[in-house]
Amino acid sequence: MFPYWRLSSYYFFYFAFVGAFAPYFSLYLQSLTFPAGDIAVLMSIMQVMRIVAPAAWGWLADRLGVRMPIVRFASLCSLAGYCGLFWVSGFWTVLVAMAVMAFFWSAALPLVEGVTFSHLGANASGYGRVRVWGSIGFIVVVLGLGYGLDHWPERAVLWVSAGILVGIVACALRIGDAPSAPRLPGAEGLADVLRRPQVRALLGACFTMSVAHGALYVFYSIHLVAAGYGRATVGWMWTLGVVAEILVFLAMPRVLRRVTEQAVLQVAFLATIIRFLMIGWGVASLEVIILAQLLHGITFGAYHSAAISAINRWFLGHLQSRGQALYGSISFGAGGMVGGLLSGVLWEPLGPAWTFTISAAMGLVGWVFARRSNGGRVTLTPAS
Repeated sequence: MFPYWRLSSYYFFYFAFVGAFAPYFSLYLQSLTFPAGDIAVLMSIMQVMRIVAPAAWGWLADRLGVRMPIVRFASLCSLAGYCGLFWVSGFWTVLVAMAVMAFFWSAALPLVEGVTFSHLGANASGYGRVRVWGSIGFIVVVLGLGYGLDHWPERAVLWVSAGILVGIVACALRIGDAPSAPRLPGAEGLADVLRRPQVRALLGACFTMSVAHGALYVFYSIHLVAAGYGRATVGWMWTLGVVAEILVFLAMPRVLRRVTEQAVLQVAFLATIIRFLMIGWGVASLEVIILAQLLHGITFGAYHSAAISAINRWFLGHLQSRGQALYGSISFGAGGMVGGLLSGVLWEPLGPAWTFTISAAMGLVGWVFARRSNGGRVTLTPAS
């Protein structure tokens, strides 16, 4: 029987943590009087660890033939590392605590994604029905914490996030493992798959999308607060984007039965260009910011569904865990790190508008990669 609720609960808590951390931890760091450059470095440590950790844990999972025992161990260690943040406030000590937490926290999701697809089997298009609970968890926390921070000190972010990490541990303990597929005689190796131009273009597109989103995940909340919006409004803006993401996740199984993943990716990158220009230059208008957040359904929901479906199709059988880990490392890891650090360097000398304009330019670069991942063609054939 497919463990729908156990997997869904894990996604709920995992992305509830993202809902507490991504929008609000930068405000906590700002309360410690760190400058923009230091905030960008500290926020980017999550992405740095997502470069190396998923690949290492994915290799170990394929080597041992198990995934959930590793997820449980990593979840406990990430909670232990995070608790160190309650006792430190200097740049280097905060950096170390975040690095320990991030190394173990970033190990889990690619492995759980692989377990989810193994449980789904031939019904891979049903991924969105499980993943949507992650978006719901994000909404619950980002909205509730946004209202709370209008009355609580920024340190409340630490307590809420720690409680969510406890929930992640509890969910990980309840999910049964799904065996990885054995390597069949004559099956392609990892290097063989990576030699395909379409695969390299796909990974290039994924890297670029995360670079484009770097300024959003590091400075979006700061950008809105500086423009005069309250923290509750900031929470609503993040929530609105994820509501759009949920609706897209629910629709993606039908969409991917009609069009290719590459066609979806190209549309997502065009939406990325428009969205970041709106955020950069239209922050004074609530209507513009609302429309920009609705585009999150395309720039993340449609993009992620198409990208992870393509990864699952290219990296088969024994390569599944490493394929998911590679996607996480290159996209959310390397791309997120470069995007976060780049935004930190540009934010003060260029200002928000031009920083988000560069994010839009990265969307254009990603669109070129997305075209190459399909040989330059947009077809209306089913994505098998």
